[in-house]
Amino acid sequence: MHILRFLVAQNACHAGEIAEQLPVAASTVSQHLKQLKEAGLIQGEVDGPRRCYCVDPAVLAELKALVGAL
Repeated sequence: MHILRFLVAQNACHAGEIAEQLPVAASTVSQHLKQLKEAGLIQGEVDGPRRCYCVDPAVLAELKALVGAL
């Protein structure tokens, strides 16, 4: 959840910047990013040797609607 909140507050973000925000190993952050991307909640691009991530606003809006309906 913290990763999504961080990405919503940014226009785009490199994985290293995300890892700096969390008290876990960078490999753990990478695994969470992979799962969020597979779920379609975030998008990722290769930017040279780094990966840049952002939230997919349409999917996030759909998730908010689904959770709000609970």
